[in-house]
Amino acid sequence: MLHDNIGIGESGHLTFAGQDTVALCEQYGTPLMLLDENRVRGNMSVYVNAMKKHFTGDSHPLLASKALCFKGIYKIAAEEGMFTDIVSAGELYVAKSAGFPMENAFFHGSNKSDAAISMAMDMGLGWFIVDNREELDEINRQAGERGFVQNILLRLTPGIDPHTHAKINTGRVDSKFGTAIETGQAEELIAYALSLNNVALHGFHCHIGSQIFEIEPFCDAADIMLAFMAHIQKTYCVKLKYLNLGGGFGVRYVEDDPVIDYEKNIAEIASHLRAKSAECGIEMPDILMEPGRSIVADAGMTLYTVGSVKTITGYKSYVSIDGGMTDNPRYALYGSRYTVHNADHADREADFVCTIAGCCCESGDLIQEDIAIAKPVRGEHIAVCVTGAYNYAMSSNYNKIPRPPIVMLKDGQSRIAVRRETFADLIAYDAE
Repeated sequence: MLHDNIGIGESGHLTFAGQDTVALCEQYGTPLMLLDENRVRGNMSVYVNAMKKHFTGDSHPLLASKALCFKGIYKIAAEEGMFTDIVSAGELYVAKSAGFPMENAFFHGSNKSDAAISMAMDMGLGWFIVDNREELDEINRQAGERGFVQNILLRLTPGIDPHTHAKINTGRVDSKFGTAIETGQAEELIAYALSLNNVALHGFHCHIGSQIFEIEPFCDAADIMLAFMAHIQKTYCVKLKYLNLGGGFGVRYVEDDPVIDYEKNIAEIASHLRAKSAECGIEMPDILMEPGRSIVADAGMTLYTVGSVKTITGYKSYVSIDGGMTDNPRYALYGSRYTVHNADHADREADFVCTIAGCCCESGDLIQEDIAIAKPVRGEHIAVCVTGAYNYAMSSNYNKIPRPPIVMLKDGQSRIAVRRETFADLIAYDAE
């Protein structure tokens, strides 16, 4: 199987985190999103321990909230010793509501409103990762009104193309995020930030993209960032503590994706950073990283009930399910690949080539095309693997379809972490 938390039970049913997926469908209904809590904790532990071992003393992994955001994930993160990055006032509110320590939260985003900045400061946010000059001015103004100095990092674009999908590539000069080093605008913003009285600049952030399987793009970005840090420290006589390398490590969605040893990658990046820092004549900064996908993706699975199996003679076959782009828009957006099983007959040969079609009134509502599974019939269940990241987080109510629940699995037990939306929820905000 693709990951070791996926298996086949004695009944021939697909298992996940040691539990029978068909039985879970019968208990909770479908569509159903499962989350393996032990896998989440294990993935977090890899980052926490590896960064503590290989980087300098105040280095931390930040859970990338955008990958999966609900109260329970922040409670787990706090227990496992992770910090977090958040990208909206909504994510901030969820983290605070979960009791996450706000001093360990970093607020991202390319367009923070005045109200969001105020909300974050009132909640005791530890860090802003500042995207632009207008935002910098507002943070400085509001901190001044409150009579304190706000800790910040500046988001810079190093001009790196990691050759991932264009829509998840964030490190190029012409990105909507951050300020470019290559054009000289980053140094101008840094000089300006250092002149302000109510912000304290502690370092830089960069993010080059997502679903990257090699460490070379991260090392290339680090080379640019460290050389630039050395220049800034010498030119402006400042000491910069942090370099945030963002997230982006890839995840194995299908069999031909490579297996990634995250601890080994962190160790190799640390070795590269240490050598480059010495070459640049600076102390190695403390490192921050922002894993999201690699924390929660392989901890997730989504289950659906089959409605029909339609074969168009001479063309193709469609398996229709009771979910689709409303709970997983990634195929429609990116053409993302997934591993799919017939959960009722995972022990049978996967010899039926078909397209998994969602229930929305939309031709593009597909989950995968031309994949092989054991042929299902109406009422059986389809399992889509590795759906913990950017599935629930990107879900919608298109066609007025309620969002599915998240059911947490741990040590043979299951519990509802996020309840299923109801039809009443869909009209809860409508005016009479």
